[in-house]
Amino acid sequence: MRIGFTYNLRDDYLREGYTEEETAELDAPDAIDAIEAALKSLGHTVARVGNVKSLTTRLAAGDRWDVVFNYAEGLFGFAREAQVPALLDAFQIPYTFSDGLTFALTLHKGFTKHVVRSLGIPTPDFAVVSRASDVAQIGLPFPLFVKPVAGGSSVGVSAASFVTDSTALVSTCRRLLGTYHQPVLVETFLPGRELTVGIVGTGPRARVLGVMEVILTSDADVHAYTYSTKNLELARYRIVDDGAAVEAAEIALRAWNGLGCRDAGRVDCRCDRSGRAHFLEVNPLAGLHPSHADLVILAGLVGVSYGELIGSIVASAAERLPAT
Repeated sequence: MRIGFTYNLRDDYLREGYTEEETAELDAPDAIDAIEAALKSLGHTVARVGNVKSLTTRLAAGDRWDVVFNYAEGLFGFAREAQVPALLDAFQIPYTFSDGLTFALTLHKGFTKHVVRSLGIPTPDFAVVSRASDVAQIGLPFPLFVKPVAGGSSVGVSAASFVTDSTALVSTCRRLLGTYHQPVLVETFLPGRELTVGIVGTGPRARVLGVMEVILTSDADVHAYTYSTKNLELARYRIVDDGAAVEAAEIALRAWNGLGCRDAGRVDCRCDRSGRAHFLEVNPLAGLHPSHADLVILAGLVGVSYGELIGSIVASAAERLPAT
């Protein structure tokens, strides 16, 4: 197939003056190179397009493709991941991964949890803080965990996200509101294991690739898989298939299909004191860096090569192509 390739190259934004943390979700050149190489190894012709502005220019010039491998995270707004899918929908060009509705919903962790809870899927109790005065209305018991409502790559998640009293809750919410200019998610802290579930496929064809436990090293932040922990690679990973893993896999698949996610991604879960798994969040546009991304690490641990993973994504998207 003729495949257009959309993405956000991190270096472009760093050159414009954005910080390392502001661009944490965006892509390194080696990730883009690896995806392109994998697509070409599958026999496809690849045209690099870039971000939504480049896509707009190319579409206006008349460029078209059989399908677009959409890996564009976007940078601004709650609908940033939905911008490329919405534009491609307008031109009736098929693409990989979820549509704009799912991306806009799942980027907002509070809205996502409302939907997940309505599906009967366990998730920690929570509140969304839009302004500092909202903190007074929170009636959740401590300890709590606090993070930006629409952050990715653990941006805004630090040791300070774990709060044990109202003073720390107020100060952390104020800091996050002022730093990230978006609401803050406050949820009941779960002290158990951190599990991430890899999923490939769409709808009835969606399947769990594996369940991976994230084990923090002694040098990592104690209570969570934080931005600094990821950045400094202070975690180990192992595939698990015990009772909690089976439960996490079932939760993840229900959430994946209930939220309308497509092709491939991750669902993060965490266990409570009794060892029961709960939904935390979904990443329907998971990282695909060939060595650092959690989904790629998980795939490797279950014997799925990088090329096979990319091939599965394209094959799933190809099922939505119009009949010829």
